[in-house]
Amino acid sequence: MQNSSSVTLFTLHGLNETASHKYIFFAFTLLAYLLICLFNMTLIITIIIEKTLHEPMYIFLCNLCVNGLYGTAGLYPKLLADFLSDSHQISYSGCLTQANVIYTSVLCEFTILIIMAYDRYVAICKPLQYHSIMTARTISKFLLISWILPFCETTFALFLTNRLPLCGSHIDKLYCENWSIVKLSCVDTTINNVYSYIVILIHVSQALFIVYSYIHIVKACVKSSEEISKFMQTCLPHVICLINFTITVVFDIMYSRYGSRNIPQALRNFLAVEFLLIPPLLNPLIYGLKLNQIRRRVMRVCSREVHSLK
Repeated sequence: MQNSSSVTLFTLHGLNETASHKYIFFAFTLLAYLLICLFNMTLIITIIIEKTLHEPMYIFLCNLCVNGLYGTAGLYPKLLADFLSDSHQISYSGCLTQANVIYTSVLCEFTILIIMAYDRYVAICKPLQYHSIMTARTISKFLLISWILPFCETTFALFLTNRLPLCGSHIDKLYCENWSIVKLSCVDTTINNVYSYIVILIHVSQALFIVYSYIHIVKACVKSSEEISKFMQTCLPHVICLINFTITVVFDIMYSRYGSRNIPQALRNFLAVEFLLIPPLLNPLIYGLKLNQIRRRVMRVCSREVHSLK
């Protein structure tokens, strides 16, 4: 990928104040990444193996876990290597690739959570029509949209960034992200800013759809204790994951655009990576502990693996 400036390498300054404790941070980061891989892979394998879980909600959950692995793969390997290196540099093309992976993952996660909200809306508000609406063809379309739409949004944003001549190469974060690159531009970035707000508005409208869906879901559930129990079992994990993800992403956006340099570097680093730490780590745990079907199948798959090793 050819850029419009002479910058070929970026220096990531997020780890500058962690040099004296880099091995401790490396150990904790490695542990977090291994747990993320373990939890998400466990759910993915369980859903694939257990045919009783081949239903829309679990298929979407499987894609949520796949996306968690995809997004964290854009951050953790490079971050772990930087902990063990004195030079925290990344090539221009590598920087855009990392930004593409991370941004696509963020937008994809939000889109999948929206699709899961629609699935719960149909299941609770239109139970008799559920299987006629959520057909294999519909599920396939939803999954394609959940990956293609974020990829197109991110690719165009980075195309606009790639056209900018840059007057600097120092990024004050642990990883590359689009806004940090745009701020290094030597020219006006109005087009980039306008496009960013358009993307934000698109996903705000999607968030309003989620609110609309849950208003109808709650109305349908308050009619009986059985429906309330169904809501607590299948919808509450989704609501928790959605709120958790939204808060962590909003924190990162606010920090990236309006954050103060007076904030301690350790806190800035946490704010920068929490959306690639907390949701991928908690999503499989929340669903695995809350959904009886998932919990029973995970135990069955794990016990089967233990017996096969004996």
